[in-house]
Amino acid sequence: MNKLYNKYEKEIQGILGRYPDEQKRSAVMPLLFLAQRDTGYVPTEALSDIAEIAGISETDVASIMGFYTLFHAEPAGRFRIQICTDLPCALRGSESYLEQICEILGVKEGETTADGLFTVEAVKCLAACHRAPMFQLQGDGEIKYYENQSVEITMQIVEEIRRKVATEKEA
Repeated sequence: MNKLYNKYEKEIQGILGRYPDEQKRSAVMPLLFLAQRDTGYVPTEALSDIAEIAGISETDVASIMGFYTLFHAEPAGRFRIQICTDLPCALRGSESYLEQICEILGVKEGETTADGLFTVEAVKCLAACHRAPMFQLQGDGEIKYYENQSVEITMQIVEEIRRKVATEKEA
């Protein structure tokens, strides 16, 4: 029984409809994104579901998932702050920026804040080397890029998200 297909049949049919039958494997990335929509990560059992739908091996699905910073194998905070620390970004101060963000949030890289909202991660190449420090924010089904960052501006963004979440809880 394919739980992913049963849960999202109409959406999966739409995804598969974008590709010729012999190219169903091309649907892996949208299927991974769909699988992690509700929880923020791809549950292990979803790998076999996606493999079955796309007509490839579970190992192939896992290798695609592991390559991209868009997909996650483990639960984390509601929002992921992914800071690029690749060499060009490091030369523009991203490593120090990462350390300062973690210190202010009271976490180490890879950890989640006490309120469960933010996980800070170091990642490689987000394709904005010339605008570092920068981060990618993933959460609530969205991905946003923030370039030319300072610690102060980033913390303003974090506090705005916290206010928004608090307002949602009150409503």
